[in-house]
Amino acid sequence: MSLVSKKKIDEVNERLVALGVDLDDLDEDFIKGGGKGGQKINKTNNCVQLTYLKTGLVIKCQKSRSREQNRFYARRELLERIEEEQLGKESEKQKRIFKIKAQKRKRRKRAQEKVLENKKKQSEKKQSRKKPGLE
Repeated sequence: MSLVSKKKIDEVNERLVALGVDLDDLDEDFIKGGGKGGQKINKTNNCVQLTYLKTGLVIKCQKSRSREQNRFYARRELLERIEEEQLGKESEKQKRIFKIKAQKRKRRKRAQEKVLENKKKQSEKKQSRKKPGLE
C-alpha cells in the first residue's frame, strides 16, 4: 500500500519538468536518520538527501519514518525552492505569504471609519427593534 498517491507524485514530477528540471539531474541518497524516534530511526536509511546537480541545491528530508513519504516531501521542497528562485514573487509560496500579509495588515483610516459607521447603524437598527422597557 502506497502512502503517497501516484497522482501526487506525478504532479510534482510534471511541475519539476515544466520548470526545466531534468529528473536525471537529481541525485537521491538514502542515509541514516537521527533525532527522535529511537532505535528504528537510527538504524534504517529512511532520511532522503536530494541533490540537484545543476545548481548544487541540497534538500535533506526526514519528516516521516517512511522512505517513500520522505522522497515525496524532498521533491516537493526542491520544487518550491526552484520555483521561488525562477519565478520570484509569482511563486506559489510568495503568493501565499503576500495574501497572509494583506489579511493581517491594518485597515486604512477611512476604511476603519466606514466599518465603525456601519456597526453604529446596525446597532441603532437593533435598538429600534427592542420592546419598550419598564424604565
